[in-house]
Amino acid sequence: MINENILMSDLNGVHIHFVGIKGTGMAALVEIAHARGAVITGSDVPEQFYTDEILKRLNVKVYTSFDAKNIDNQVQFVIYSAAYKREENPELIEADKRHIPVMLYTEALGAVSALAYSCGIAGVHGKTTTTGLTGTLLKQLNLPAQVLAGSIISSFGNTCTLNNGNDYFVAETCEYQRHFMSFHPKKIILTSVESDHEDFYPTYESIRDAFVDYILLLPESGQLIYCADDKGAAEVADIISRKRSDIELIPYGTSAKGDYSIKIGQIKDGHQFFKIGAFDGELALRIPGEHMIRNAAAACALSIELFKNFSSCKNLDAISKAKVFKNLKDGLEAFTGAKRRGEIIADINGIIIMDDYAHHPTAIATTLEGLRKFYPDRRIIVDFMSHTYTRTAALLDRFAGAFGAADEVILHKIYPSAREKYDGTVTGRILYERTKQNHPKVSYYEEILDALPYVSSIVKPGDLFITMGAGDNWKIGKALIEQLKKRK
Repeated sequence: MINENILMSDLNGVHIHFVGIKGTGMAALVEIAHARGAVITGSDVPEQFYTDEILKRLNVKVYTSFDAKNIDNQVQFVIYSAAYKREENPELIEADKRHIPVMLYTEALGAVSALAYSCGIAGVHGKTTTTGLTGTLLKQLNLPAQVLAGSIISSFGNTCTLNNGNDYFVAETCEYQRHFMSFHPKKIILTSVESDHEDFYPTYESIRDAFVDYILLLPESGQLIYCADDKGAAEVADIISRKRSDIELIPYGTSAKGDYSIKIGQIKDGHQFFKIGAFDGELALRIPGEHMIRNAAAACALSIELFKNFSSCKNLDAISKAKVFKNLKDGLEAFTGAKRRGEIIADINGIIIMDDYAHHPTAIATTLEGLRKFYPDRRIIVDFMSHTYTRTAALLDRFAGAFGAADEVILHKIYPSAREKYDGTVTGRILYERTKQNHPKVSYYEEILDALPYVSSIVKPGDLFITMGAGDNWKIGKALIEQLKKRK
């Protein structure tokens, strides 16, 4: 029998069944368990997700319905997604009947983190990209690390995880329902703090305090690497400084001082150039947006601090500094983004089709502003689908004013969440009416593909068409590509 509280580093031959296996985090954990020798099965809905490619590559058997029969005598351990309830899902009920150890995804992630020198990447925005950047840099520095991101990262080999050794473990850690409290961090990156997940955090203070509690998990002399440019992250760091003077606070950003201060340079030849305080030379990113430079600086900070830890040195000598700089520069050049994070789906007939997961007003505005600077001569058309009624209602005016950098906006019905009930107070059409007060060119199509004829009729060479949100409006981008292929 496996101890319910510990996932062993050596899982060779252990049969683990994943309930809700197609979720991004779950698929990433599957990759880690697979790398450690586990035998894996799982179950989920029949709908196809991009994680199906990962599971197929690993030869994982996936049941497309939830059935008690999927839990047989071979299963030794069950891990389940928070989307399913232990007292309702037939497989979880069966596992409990059989006295098979059962663990929530976040608990399993925490158990893995307890076995290594672990670092959590947290914040309302930028977690996935920062994790992908960090993994790419650690790979370039050849540190023995396992990295888990919340999406497919191209520089990981189009998977969600990097497996380069088990000494260090870096993972994207989620604030929703305080899930990150199961993690065992030695260092934490904090990208941003502001109101979100209003169904669980009704006030800014409630989500802020959750981040404070997470950071207080750091051991003595643990490190908090925080964005000094973000008001919420800076406030959390200030609270931590008064609660725990032993935690080392490491700021990054344009307003920071020290090794991770940022000086933003030019955009040229498809690159964004910038400097950080630790080096004289320029670094460059191939993805747009000043927020991406901040994410890159955070990834550089964590990578350098882990390199120091691995090398058992407090400061880098001249030779090490030159080596680290070259590796960081090469790693940033190799990073082309994460799936659904500024992802270029196609460049066809002179039209760029892009997809982005931005589903919060701040993320929408900063992403579009970054695209405007990176592609100054392109017309930007954004198709947005808001996610969750509670978020839309709480941030309605901010959503309505978030599209200023776009030339045209297309909106749809709200993409609901299983965790909330519609109370009738906000709709996609209400968001459309409010957005019209802030933007000169906005249109509304209740269903996603109803907008396809219009989009197909207006796009022309030189345009950038981007789908945004945590819903399924990415489908119109895929459909548009097929239309443009026919036109070609």
